[in-house]
Amino acid sequence: MYDRLLGIGDDHWIEDDRGDKAFLVDGKALRLRDTWELKDAQGRVLVGIHRKMFALRDTMVIERAGEPLATVRRKRLSLLRNHYLITLADGTELDVSGKILDREFAVEYDGELLAVVSRRLLTVRDTYGIDIVREDADPALLIALTVCVIHLAEKEREDE
Repeated sequence: MYDRLLGIGDDHWIEDDRGDKAFLVDGKALRLRDTWELKDAQGRVLVGIHRKMFALRDTMVIERAGEPLATVRRKRLSLLRNHYLITLADGTELDVSGKILDREFAVEYDGELLAVVSRRLLTVRDTYGIDIVREDADPALLIALTVCVIHLAEKEREDE
């Protein structure tokens, strides 16, 4: 993934481990809220991502086929600023923690590692990788929540 992934109106290809284009993050310009679509290599929309307009805390929503799939927000009562909670539609919770702005963090479910986001995975400047650890994990969801977490962390830094 490219470091400047989250510009509204920007499009960025995500390559697989062989260097093939696998996903497109399509930034939607001229919208009232921060909005992206994650598409497969053929252009089919896999998930939609947008910032929830009226929420007490900054919240991002991930949708699949128009139905809510997950919400992403900074974890309340966390001693670590870079700690985010993802609540899936079925009530399952995923935990994201680490150095979000440095692109060094992990995604866990019930203490089990699902994915690692790291600049160290790649040697190309201004890029970072997502290593999906579990084979049964949903790559589109993990990419979408990475977009959300980085966007929320950057927005929080701008507001300070």
